[in-house]
Amino acid sequence: MSDSAKGMCQRGDASLTIGAHLVTRRLGYTHHGIYVGDGKVLHYAGWSRSLRRAPVQETSLREFADGHEIRVEWTPNTRYSRGEVVQRAYSRLGEDCYRVTTNNCEHFCAWCLCGESRSDQIDALIAFPQRCLHSVVNMLTQFVRANPIRVSTDRLAF
Repeated sequence: MSDSAKGMCQRGDASLTIGAHLVTRRLGYTHHGIYVGDGKVLHYAGWSRSLRRAPVQETSLREFADGHEIRVEWTPNTRYSRGEVVQRAYSRLGEDCYRVTTNNCEHFCAWCLCGESRSDQIDALIAFPQRCLHSVVNMLTQFVRANPIRVSTDRLAF
């Protein structure tokens, strides 16, 4: 890896290896790619560079980083060897079916590494409204329990 590429990676990630899952922070989300060697990354470009959707493509580390720091994401449940991860990534090169909620750059990397298309970012977004609703219901339940409604029976006509 070139010195300029090493400078983009966080400390401790100097051992950038083929098949590594790379992540860069962007405004409001993280962008994901697979390191394929020789300073190149395969990633679902999606909307990472413009408002126009882009396919799975091979880019340089510098272009992938787009001025942001790169870190290597450890994936504990990787099913494939590093070489197989790279082969899987290349098998989708040029694919142009980007969908932010069902087929984004994180889905692509998870599929390459684990054979399962998933995105923790999307899962968290979906869970957020549910968590908020759950919190509001819990808060209201606690309030009602702490302040029971009292009905006076003095004025009730039987």
